[in-house]
Amino acid sequence: MKVFVVGANGQIGKHLVDLLKDSQEHSVRAMIRKEEQRKHFEKIGVESVIVNLDEIAKAAKGCDAIVFTAGSGGSTGADQTLLIDLDGAVKTIEAAENLGINRFIMVSAFQANNRENWNEAIKPYYVAKHYADRALLQSSLTYTIIRPGGLVNEPGTGHVAAAEELERGTIAREDVAQTILASLIEENTYNRSFDLITGDTPIPQALKTI
Repeated sequence: MKVFVVGANGQIGKHLVDLLKDSQEHSVRAMIRKEEQRKHFEKIGVESVIVNLDEIAKAAKGCDAIVFTAGSGGSTGADQTLLIDLDGAVKTIEAAENLGINRFIMVSAFQANNRENWNEAIKPYYVAKHYADRALLQSSLTYTIIRPGGLVNEPGTGHVAAAEELERGTIAREDVAQTILASLIEENTYNRSFDLITGDTPIPQALKTI
């Protein structure tokens, strides 16, 4: 499976690209938005394309799956959150449908599906994630929506808790990337949405029991 990673230069994206590069089952094409980001991917021998979010259909042609892990980041305003986390995500969903790329994995936000659990301090981010997820749910794609808890840069443990509703917790970005990788071909994640935090269950087993 050739996987097109949107947000490949982000922290989860870089972990995922490394995992896909080393995988025996998949290959990867990294979507980046700036020329200076290309060096990293050239160095590790990964195909990359520089495009903006309006050109995804052209850049993703020939791929079998899309992972949307792009994000505006915590230092931008609500305008960039709207343009990247919502409009960018919906454009990517539309591109996948137009290209016939059926498999789509969305990295969302913890409890983005439940308004009563949104973090008021970053409410525009939650609004964007909520409606991007709804667009994916209403699409024709075989989707998986992963809603990670608080993201940390600690080494991954390979053990998680995954369920439709969990108590708030944290998770290493590396473990989010491992979960994305495992979800690509784990049929139990097809057309499913779930929260994800650090836990006691190995990732493959956790995905089989959500």
